Amino acid sequence: MRLDKIIEKLEEMAPVSYAESWDNCGLLVGRREKEVRCIYIALDATRDVIDEALAVEADLILTHHPLIFKGIKRVSSDDFVGKRVLKMARHDLCLFSIHTNFDVMGMADAAADVLGLRQREVLSLTFEDEIAKEGFGRYGRLPRVMSLDECADYVKDQFHLESVRVYGDGELEIERAAILPGSGSSMIGDALKKGAEVMITGDISHHDGIDAWEQGLAVIDAGHYGLEQIFIPYMEEFLKREFPQIRVITDNPRCPFHMV
Repeated sequence: MRLDKIIEKLEEMAPVSYAESWDNCGLLVGRREKEVRCIYIALDATRDVIDEALAVEADLILTHHPLIFKGIKRVSSDDFVGKRVLKMARHDLCLFSIHTNFDVMGMADAAADVLGLRQREVLSLTFEDEIAKEGFGRYGRLPRVMSLDECADYVKDQFHLESVRVYGDGELEIERAAILPGSGSSMIGDALKKGAEVMITGDISHHDGIDAWEQGLAVIDAGHYGLEQIFIPYMEEFLKREFPQIRVITDNPRCPFHMV
């Protein structure tokens, strides 16, 4: 199947109009007329991911995070991003990313589903019309009242994580939760306005964590990768359903860091 037909379906699922203005999602490397027989799904187009995609003879890498994010003035082997772009171009391997448009139209509800949030609503509204409200994150009620430490264990179990960082009183009983996969510091204010008792997100700095708790919002930092890894099984299911004739291969779980 031609790549442009696949792109059409991906952008139907997560329209580019929902992406943030600073984002760089879409076709980053490759030809729209390329025939695609195999898709490799990953969170990031790292050197290892590209090598593995080539090893399985993939025609397209589908990622959540864009490889080309900030503006670049040249594509050459002098630059670590350029090296990856050149390697994909040399092997006619395409790269497509769905980032903040997927955060709004897929990731938010998928994360809330994993958490089992009830009576959920959009955490940070970015779009509204007479039919729908869309935006980043979700907030609602946990499946039951639990202590903050119990909630941390619950997050670990549901997202298959080894550890999380917790800001707040572990014995505090909570029920109203906000979840925002990725980096959530900028939306702590939204969680406070919604009356959330805990925010589950990633990339929380020392000061953001203690400041949130000072204002009455506990924080569970499950990591940027920890929450967004659900992109891979989500897209695997979507692609297999929409394109059963295409071989779909997923990247093995690979947290970009380890604890010692």
